[in-house]
Amino acid sequence: MRRTSFAAVDCSIAQALEVVGEWWSLVILRDAFQGVRRFEDFQRRLGIARNVLSERLQRLVDEGVLERRLYQSKPDRYEYRLSEKGLDLYPVIVGLMRWGDKWAAGEEGPPVILTHRQCGHDATPVLACPACGDEVGARDMSFRWQPARPRASRPA
Repeated sequence: MRRTSFAAVDCSIAQALEVVGEWWSLVILRDAFQGVRRFEDFQRRLGIARNVLSERLQRLVDEGVLERRLYQSKPDRYEYRLSEKGLDLYPVIVGLMRWGDKWAAGEEGPPVILTHRQCGHDATPVLACPACGDEVGARDMSFRWQPARPRASRPA
C-alpha cells in the first residue's frame, strides 16, 4: 500500500517523515546507532526481506542519512554508516525508545539500557532548553509560526 506523500506540506515534521517515516527505516537506524553497518548484519538482525532492506538502505543513502562505504573489493562490498544528517536523528530514536520503554515495555522493563560512555552511568537523555538548561516537555513549550510564512502554506 502506498502512503500519501508529504513532499508539498510546509511542515518540518511532515518533511522529516518523507525521509524516515517508513517503519523499517526507523529500525534500520536503530541498528545503525548500535553499530550495525553491513547489509548481512542488518538482514540477520531484522529478518527483513533482502529486497525491502536494499530499497530502504538505498533510500536512506539517497536522502543523505547513511553513507555507503566500500570495505572489500572483488567482490565489492559496502557498509552503511550514519552521516552527520543521520547522527542528528539520535534524539528522535532515543525519544521513540524512551516512549516505548514507558508505554510498551511490559513488566520486564526496557529491553535496552543506554550508558553514558564518558562517565559510565546509565542514562536516559532528556529534552532541555538550551538557554536555561531546564528539562522541557509538551506542557512547557509552545508553537509559533514564522511571520514570513504565507498562511495558505500552513497545515490545518
